[in-house]
Amino acid sequence: MSAEPPAVEFRSVTKTFTVGRIVTTALDGIDLRIERGEIFGIIGYSGAGKSTLVRLINGLEQPTGGTVLVAGQPITGLSERRIRRLRLDIGMVFQQFNLFRSRTAAGNIEYPLRVAGRPRAERKARVAELLEFVGLSDKARNYPDQLSGGQKQRVGIARALATSPALLLADEATSALDPETTAEVLRLLRKVNRELGVTIVVITHEMDVIRAVADRVAVLADGQIVELAGTFDVFAHPQAAPTRSFVDSVLHDRPSADELDRLRATHSGRLVTVEIADGRGVGAALAAAVAAGVRFEVVYGGVSSLQDRTFGSLTLALDGPQAAVDRVAAELTTGSVSIEA
Repeated sequence: MSAEPPAVEFRSVTKTFTVGRIVTTALDGIDLRIERGEIFGIIGYSGAGKSTLVRLINGLEQPTGGTVLVAGQPITGLSERRIRRLRLDIGMVFQQFNLFRSRTAAGNIEYPLRVAGRPRAERKARVAELLEFVGLSDKARNYPDQLSGGQKQRVGIARALATSPALLLADEATSALDPETTAEVLRLLRKVNRELGVTIVVITHEMDVIRAVADRVAVLADGQIVELAGTFDVFAHPQAAPTRSFVDSVLHDRPSADELDRLRATHSGRLVTVEIADGRGVGAALAAAVAAGVRFEVVYGGVSSLQDRTFGSLTLALDGPQAAVDRVAAELTTGSVSIEA
């Protein structure tokens, strides 16, 4: 663990909202460290508490209990003046871009620098630098209505970087974009992280976004973190039911109950689903199956790669002498694979 304080830390944080006599718990006992220099993903379905969590990071909300720290500094209970100063080191990228329609791309990027009181020459130089960084130097004088969705979001990212923040919050930053444009924006976020060293917190309900950019991910459900791990581990070995649901929504490598019924009706023998991590173990087990007189057929599944590692699952139909089938199934449970009947 780094000797430096984390970029963001939640210590037993709870947030409730009271409307009349009804008390709603948005976050319930959140403990979380987001390390400097990483891209950290926060995923959950609507109502999971994602938006509340990000509003606690930038001080737009205060926790009901516990402490939120940014760069080691508690922001709980700070005055609005001190929080405004803190926000200069936190950039924000929004789902709907939030650009001023009456300002050009350059004017939108310059705006936070004006608010910060930077000299005119410094503002102009920084705007030019950022327009080049996001690939929009030729769009400096265009207004938002003259830009595509992806271009608007690149302006939004440039504006968020204007004051050289150490932390960037991307709240559903690709939800309003088509898949191709989403990929472009995610590549830009990775560039921001790698070339500028900015810590990025990505809030999303899209597992494809997590897969594309996140180093680690926290899965939120009902205001609690139900899973927290490296992105590869979350995809390869999801533990919590909400995590499995998110992973299944993008991988489609495991048969549903209905699909299993169909497979059982069309294939004889025993069906096993084998989880694969880095491709180890399966080849030797299947070679042993052939030697033991067990026939096998891949009837469902797929293998993917993430962070230069391989994962996925294959559903096999094993047919042959019962004792031999049992031995092969047992062999498939060793090493980096697991089995489900």
